[in-house]
Amino acid sequence: MKRSFAYLIIGAMILGVLTGWGLNHFLDAEGASKAASNLNLITDVFLRLIKMIIAPLVFTTLVAGIAHMEDAASVGRIGVKTMAWFISASAVSLLLGLVIVQILQPGANLHLPEAVVATAPAASTDAFSLHGFITHLVPTSIFDAMARNEILQIVVFAVFVGTAVAALDDKAPAVMHLVEQAASIMLKVTEFVMKLAPLAIFGALASTIATQGLDMLGTYAKFVLGFYGAMATLWGILFLAGAVVLGKRVIPLFRTIRTPALLAFSTASSEAAYPRILDALPKIGVRKRIVSFVLPLGYSFNLDGSMLYCTFATMFIMQAHGVHLSLSQQIFMLLLLMVTSKGIAGIPRASLVVIMATLTYFGLPEAWIAIVLGVDHLLDMGRSATNVVGNSVAAAVVAKWEGELDPEDEIEGAEPKTIA
Repeated sequence: MKRSFAYLIIGAMILGVLTGWGLNHFLDAEGASKAASNLNLITDVFLRLIKMIIAPLVFTTLVAGIAHMEDAASVGRIGVKTMAWFISASAVSLLLGLVIVQILQPGANLHLPEAVVATAPAASTDAFSLHGFITHLVPTSIFDAMARNEILQIVVFAVFVGTAVAALDDKAPAVMHLVEQAASIMLKVTEFVMKLAPLAIFGALASTIATQGLDMLGTYAKFVLGFYGAMATLWGILFLAGAVVLGKRVIPLFRTIRTPALLAFSTASSEAAYPRILDALPKIGVRKRIVSFVLPLGYSFNLDGSMLYCTFATMFIMQAHGVHLSLSQQIFMLLLLMVTSKGIAGIPRASLVVIMATLTYFGLPEAWIAIVLGVDHLLDMGRSATNVVGNSVAAAVVAKWEGELDPEDEIEGAEPKTIA
C-alpha cells in the first residue's frame, strides 16, 4: 500500500508536468490561465480539507501526548531538550543560508535599480516584532485560535491542558478517553482526505506549468539551483546529526519520511504531510507520546527549510539591488530572523512576510520582494519538504534522548504503515 501510494504520487507529478506543458504549449495565454485556474481548484480544495483537520488533530494529539507523561517535570524536561534541538537547528539553517548565498552571489548580476516599481502582497509585519510575537503566543479564545488555524496558540493552550491532566492524580480518565477517541477519529478523517493527495499534486503542478512554462526558472536559475543546493547541504547535516544520535537507525527514519516529504514538496505545504508523519514515526519505534509532543511544537518552532529560505532570499534581494550589509548587520539579521521566523507554520507564504519585515527593518522597500514571487512556489515546495525532514529527525532524536525509542528488534521487519 505504501509503495503503490508513492507510485501514484510520482505518476501524478509526471502527468501534471506533461499536462501543464501541453496547456502552455498549445493554448494562448488567456486559455492557459483559465485552464490553470480550473486545475488549481483541486489543490485548493485539498489544502482546505487539510486545514479543516489540522487544528483538532494538533490539539487532541498534543493533549494526549503530554497527559501520558509521568508528571509536569517530564513535560518540562522533554520540552527543554526539544527546544534545545530546535534552537540549534534554527541557528544552523539560518547561518547555512547566509554563508551559501554569500558564496554563490546569485543576485549580483541582476543590477536592478534601487527603486523598483512592483506590487508586493499587502501584509502586516506588526506581529513579527518581539512584543507582537510574545503577545501572539497566548490565545484570547481557543475557539478563535482554532477557527483561524493559529497553530502556535493552539499549542500553548494544549500544553496547559495536557500538563493539567498529567498533574491530576487520576489523570481524568474520562477526559483522556475522549481526547484519545477524538484523535483516532481525526486520524481516520485524515485517511480519507489523504486519498485525494495524488489529484491535488496533479492539479498543483499542471496549473503552475500551464501558466509559467517549463522555462519558469528563466534568469532565476542560479537563485533556484543555489537554494536547492543549500537545502541538499542542510539535509546532509540533518542526516549526519541524526546518525550521531540514532546510529544506523537514521536510515530507516529517512526511508520512512520519503513519502511525507514528497507529499509536502508536491503540494508546497508541510501541513499536508503532518498527519502522515504523525502516523508513520511510531511504526519505526518513535513512541506516540513523543511524536504527539514534538511534532506540533516543531511545526511552530522548527521550520528549518523556511529559515534557510529567509536568509537566502533576503540576501538575494539585497544583492540584486546592490545593498551590502556589514558583518554586524548580518549577525543582527540572523538574530532578527531567529525570532520572526517562529510560529509561521500553516500560514501560506509566511516566509514572504518575514522577509518583508526584515527589509522594512533595514529601511528597504517592501516592494523589492516582488523579484522572488515568480519562483516562490517552486522554492516553497523545497522548503516545505525540508521542514518535514527537520521535524521528523527532531522527534526521533528527542525520543532517543528520553529512552522513548523502541528497541530495533521489537520493530524489525515491521514495515511502517501509512495513512494511505
